[in-house]
Amino acid sequence: MTHAHAPHSHPHPEDHLTSSAMLQDIVIGLSDGLTVPFALAAGLSGAVQSSGLVITAGLAEIVAGSIAMGLGGYLSGRTEVEHYESELAREYREIQEVPEVEREEVRELLQEIGLSPATVNLAVQELTADPEQWVKFMMKYELGLEKPDPKQAPKSAATISMAYAVGGLIPLSAYFFTATPDEGLLWSAVITLVCLFIFGYLKSRLTGQPPVWGAFKMAGTGALAAGAAFWVARQFQPHAG
Repeated sequence: MTHAHAPHSHPHPEDHLTSSAMLQDIVIGLSDGLTVPFALAAGLSGAVQSSGLVITAGLAEIVAGSIAMGLGGYLSGRTEVEHYESELAREYREIQEVPEVEREEVRELLQEIGLSPATVNLAVQELTADPEQWVKFMMKYELGLEKPDPKQAPKSAATISMAYAVGGLIPLSAYFFTATPDEGLLWSAVITLVCLFIFGYLKSRLTGQPPVWGAFKMAGTGALAAGAAFWVARQFQPHAG
């Protein structure tokens, strides 16, 4: 039984989990960064006649959005760590206060795997002899919790924030090189939708989803958000002037 769980102590799975977490953070930051500033710029393009105003508002939104997204990523990471530590303390307390109940839970978990009664009895005896291994087993197989990296929260904050900023600068970049907001919106839409299509395709490939459908879904979401913002701005424009 000990040999069956030994591979989980090697560093490779942790590296894999860290890479997956970073990839997930990049996806979160980029997807929001490409869509939210794009929609904002599109909305402003329907309401103002100055590319400078679009750029100023867009940069302000990117800064604010990066901070907000980064803070959200940090708090999410800290919440995961705190939840794990809380459950860990509770499991240690339970094996001290109600060990027989906890042993029975171990037995039931092993029986669900399909082990023979003799093997189950031996495994229960070995697992519950070491409180640390006992709790680790319960955390993973009863609660389905893996120990989170306490350093992941600040890493997530930085990754999401930077990815959001990079994503947000893509749709805004067109306004730096065009004379009017309408012209900027045209080029911004082309650049952003191409990036959303490519990003959606790659994201779907990495997550095992149909890549072409994922690409169209991502691009469609961005186009819908920008179109709605542009339409709303146009509706209110006469009242402003």
